[in-house]
Amino acid sequence: MNIDFNKSEGLVPVIIQDDRTLQVLMLGYMNEEAFEKTKKEGVVTFFSRSKNRLWTKGEESGNFLTVKNISVDCDQDTILIKAIPTNVVCHTGSFSCFGERESKGFLYELEEKISRRIDEKTEGSYTYSLFQRGINKMAQKVGEEAVEVVIEAKDSNDDLFKNEAADLLYHLLILLKAKNFTLKDIEEILLSRNR
Repeated sequence: MNIDFNKSEGLVPVIIQDDRTLQVLMLGYMNEEAFEKTKKEGVVTFFSRSKNRLWTKGEESGNFLTVKNISVDCDQDTILIKAIPTNVVCHTGSFSCFGERESKGFLYELEEKISRRIDEKTEGSYTYSLFQRGINKMAQKVGEEAVEVVIEAKDSNDDLFKNEAADLLYHLLILLKAKNFTLKDIEEILLSRNR
C-alpha cells in the first residue's frame, strides 16, 4: 500500500466509514507515523493538526474506531478506513460528524447484535431463547411472520404492515445466523442476479 505523504506536506485526508452500515463517520488526517500506528494497533490514530501530535480517536472519550479495512484512492493521497465505532463518533455527541445515525444499513448493526446475543448466550434475550429452541422453531417463526406480512398487505393499515415486515426481517436474521449465513451472502446472490 503506497501512500503519497509528500503531496500535502506529510498529511493525507482519511475518511472513516462505518464498516457495517457504510455511513461516513468523520474525516481526519494522518501522517506516516499515525498510519503505521493505526495498522499495527488496529485502532484509528490521526495526526491532530490543532494539538500537533498523534491522537488516537477515543483516547479521552473511550469512543474508539476499530479498523476493519484500509484502502487508498487511485492517486495514493487519500485513505478510506472502514471501522466499527465503539459509540458516538463526533465530539458534539452525534453518531457521525455528518449527522445522526442513518437507518440505511442498520440491518447490519442488528445482524451483529443478534449474532452477539447468540454467541454470548445472553440470558433473558428473546433472540437467544428462540435460537435455543432449534432450527424448526426458528423456521416456523419466519413462516408465521411471512403469513402475517401477507395478511397485512391485503389490509390498508400501513403501520401494521410495516411492523410485520420488520418482524419478518428480524426473524430471518436469526434463521440466517442459525444456518451460518449472513446478509452479505444474500446480497451477493441478489447482486449476481442483477448483472
